[in-house]
Amino acid sequence: MSIAGGFMVPHPPLIIPDIGRGEEKKIRNTINAYDEAADRIGKLKPETIIISSPHAAMYSDYFHISPGESAKGDFGGYRAPQVSFNETYDHELADEIVHLAETEEFPAGFMGERDRTLDHGTMIPLYFIRKYWNDFKIVRIGLSGLPLADHYRLGDYIRRAVEQTGRRAVYVASGDLSHKLKATGPYGYAPEGPDYDERIMTVMGTGDFEGLFDFSEAFCDKAAECGHRSFVMMAGAFNGQGVRAEALSHEDVTGVGYGICCFEPTGPDDERFFLEKYYERKDREIGQMRSSEDVYVHTARMALEAYIRDGRTLEPEEASGRLEPGTQEYEGLYETAAGAFVSIHKDGRLRGCIGTIAPLEKYVAAELVRNAISAATSDPRFDPILPEELGNLEYSVDVLGTPEPISGPEELNVKRYGVIVSKGFRRGLLLPDLDGVDTVEDQIDIARKKGGIGEHEKYKLERFEVIRHH
Repeated sequence: MSIAGGFMVPHPPLIIPDIGRGEEKKIRNTINAYDEAADRIGKLKPETIIISSPHAAMYSDYFHISPGESAKGDFGGYRAPQVSFNETYDHELADEIVHLAETEEFPAGFMGERDRTLDHGTMIPLYFIRKYWNDFKIVRIGLSGLPLADHYRLGDYIRRAVEQTGRRAVYVASGDLSHKLKATGPYGYAPEGPDYDERIMTVMGTGDFEGLFDFSEAFCDKAAECGHRSFVMMAGAFNGQGVRAEALSHEDVTGVGYGICCFEPTGPDDERFFLEKYYERKDREIGQMRSSEDVYVHTARMALEAYIRDGRTLEPEEASGRLEPGTQEYEGLYETAAGAFVSIHKDGRLRGCIGTIAPLEKYVAAELVRNAISAATSDPRFDPILPEELGNLEYSVDVLGTPEPISGPEELNVKRYGVIVSKGFRRGLLLPDLDGVDTVEDQIDIARKKGGIGEHEKYKLERFEVIRHH
């Protein structure tokens, strides 16, 4: 049996009358839509409700599925301990999800439980559902810092587990929308906030789950959304299935977006294997990038691929291809010495970045060979790149100009200049024009932390320009 229904719902504590104490009336449309969604769940009479919550245990590289037989929770943290829950887990379905994940070496399981107590992202949907239906168990799943594609994959494991156990189940994707909708709201305003809400309600309201992959990490961060990964996981639970989508409500009264959508499966649909479509599209995009990459990026990529595939360190001339002396490319690569950074991305996320502030080699081409291999194998933030990843990587190369001392932040521009923050032998560097770095203050702060320099230490600033190659 496939998933019987899907529901995208928010989780503002304010919506519970014992917590809102009258303030919940401000979001009456959301309450009415929540009751409508919960009534539909009740009419489906599910044996199991699968809930993905941003406030369950979350890890950067692992999906936590709540273990055990049961869990309790209440709203004591919101001054309403009388609103409490004692939920039984469907451990058989959870076991099957974990079994499927482990069989394919996917990072999901029961490890890492920090707190057995139910979180509010789980309890608020249950508050409404239990008005209309009580004869069910739950499976509770946290999100992760892994790419959106992995959240979709976990959703597909959930779908397969439901089918193999024969459960009559519904999926509840708990998550608020942007927290940056109003200057008067608790989190302030960002232009990405209303943009996110409009786009996500269009995607979810039409059931166009392929569009979920078009939201970049940087955009979602600026919008301060809470539920996107939860929605992607639910979309994966309908992999290969048609759905009839309906948007019930969207409100932004409080400065935080609350959206409610319902999804009714309509049967198998070969056009709705969205992860395959996403990878096909990425393959086309990366192929186009490969065909148009300049010689700097080509040099870095060829050096990296040869080292990862064969353990060979290419000579610069082999990595770049033979260039004619006297050409601009030859002069830039073989007659110039400069610091250079090689950045690697996968699925829109950084996968490795290593560089040199000042040149360590006689010319740039050799600098790129050295730094490309280091970015793939020695960036302490990431595991070494594996051969099977090579087809999915995107590259950029930054060749640094000579750093110059500056007297203060007013001489910086995050789009034009990179920054070096130094204190004695400690130095931190940040490149210019990076996604998610919008202010000089952010730029300096990140570089300072990278250099291990304390907030209140007196430090020196330098700026530099780069030539960025794609």
